[in-house]
Amino acid sequence: MAKVHRKRIGDLLVESNVVTPDELTRALARQRETRQRLGRVLVSMGLATEEEIAQALAGQLGLQAVDLSIQRIDPSAVRLLSEAMARKHRLIPLYSAEGALLVAMADPLDVFAIDDVEIAAKRPIRPVVATESQINAAIERAYGMGAAAQALMGEIGESKDAAVAASSDGADDAPVVRLVSLILTQAAKDRASDIHVEPGEQEVRVRYRIDGVLQTVMNLGVDVHLSLIARIKVLARLNIAERRLPQDGAFEEQVDGRRFDFRVSTIPTLYGERAALRLLDKTQGLLSLEELGMHPAARHRYETLIHQPYGIILVSGPTGSGKTTTLVSSLAILNSVDRNIITIEDPVEYQLPGVNHIQVNPRAGLTFATGLRSIVRHDPDIIMIGEVRDVETAEIAVQAALTGHLVLTTIHTNDAPGALTRLQDMGIEQFLVASAVIGVVSQRLVRLLCPHCKVPEPAPVEIVAWLESMVKEPLPPAQFHRARGCAQCRHTGYLGRTGIYEVLPMTESIRRLVLGRASASELAEAGRAEGMATMRVDGMLKAMRGLTTVEEVLRVTRVEEPAT
Repeated sequence: MAKVHRKRIGDLLVESNVVTPDELTRALARQRETRQRLGRVLVSMGLATEEEIAQALAGQLGLQAVDLSIQRIDPSAVRLLSEAMARKHRLIPLYSAEGALLVAMADPLDVFAIDDVEIAAKRPIRPVVATESQINAAIERAYGMGAAAQALMGEIGESKDAAVAASSDGADDAPVVRLVSLILTQAAKDRASDIHVEPGEQEVRVRYRIDGVLQTVMNLGVDVHLSLIARIKVLARLNIAERRLPQDGAFEEQVDGRRFDFRVSTIPTLYGERAALRLLDKTQGLLSLEELGMHPAARHRYETLIHQPYGIILVSGPTGSGKTTTLVSSLAILNSVDRNIITIEDPVEYQLPGVNHIQVNPRAGLTFATGLRSIVRHDPDIIMIGEVRDVETAEIAVQAALTGHLVLTTIHTNDAPGALTRLQDMGIEQFLVASAVIGVVSQRLVRLLCPHCKVPEPAPVEIVAWLESMVKEPLPPAQFHRARGCAQCRHTGYLGRTGIYEVLPMTESIRRLVLGRASASELAEAGRAEGMATMRVDGMLKAMRGLTTVEEVLRVTRVEEPAT
């Protein structure tokens, strides 16, 4: 193929208005001192981001810019180049098309790298542009865990290993057993909350959800799909012969000295069964409300609610937002020998000493509603319901609250005021909602900036001004940061998560609005007038302290609540 015209990367960035000539001059001077690549110098000086550099290069050279976190990487293409060559030239092969090899490069102007790759791969290459951080992460996946998976794939014979997988006492050294063990072990090491095994027409994609974001970790051949799913179903004690209906199960596994519960769900898709596994680390201790990220003012409001003798406390948010963790941490505060605490959950994720946990079992007729009816006959002081899913459960919960019990439960709504209108939409009369509910908490999880590589950035003037208008007390000194990416955080710029919260107590003014069937927006306005900090405010305050980024807060909070 014709080589990309050799032009200096700095000139291209100036032409794209990513940096000014003066900034380029300063960066070149720094480069002569540090002998680092110019792109890395610009990023370290805060003059440009990796994404801006990649987009500018792609635009100036007429090349495609790719996002390697979602880009398909063909294992057969990876095998054409050595790991050493990929690391040396900061590139990763993606796939072959029309006789050429598509290669993601951090520097597509490097003609020497292009020559080396064409000689090694024995075919012409087509460069595309990606950030250096994403390329490094892709190399780790493709040549690290991916290489081990590819070696196991070569050993798997579909008919033989399907039979091994179908045996609960199958050989531990069978390739499919080792492949599943590799997937589970790496997920635990990477702090994944979920594993997704997704069959496609040409490959099986394995993705981890890490800090709330899905990342592709390997692509496997379709010939291993049946064995892989069969092994997972055997571990979860599911019917391996049934491939037409969804199935749910669970199993426990010891990984690196830690005990994990894996909740497994399979569904049939166009290209075969898809499996999703939720990980729960049983050795991880419960976090306090402060450790969960609850602001002192919100925590004071919430702790006042949970120490009330009766009433319903609702915790709202989408799946995976940490609602159950908040409730169980609350129970840990309330747990004492003079209180009778009973929970009904699906599934039981945390077990507290002295607390009676009930696992929902719909097949046996034990639902939230039927279990709750029996619980109230066991003289409980505090009842925790995993989720209010239907009007029957909601009605029993309301009656339990009105008859002297403290009820803690979750509900799926976008914000705290929306939980009150949701109960009414389910058929609960507004006077019962106003009488039974004593408070609502809504929450989301935001990713924490990696402490090893986060970079300070100037405070966004419009965000600071908006916060000053929303927060009545003086703001702390602003120190915003942005994500950069390093080996410690898998080049994402984030490491771990924390919660952002809004707490809405059922005050007299809120109660009157509920009785008048006020809308969620009216309830939200009244809550803010009484001092409720919204989730976006809580998140922006955390961004101001350098714990997360403005972009991360905007990603998880409602668009309807403007930030400017």
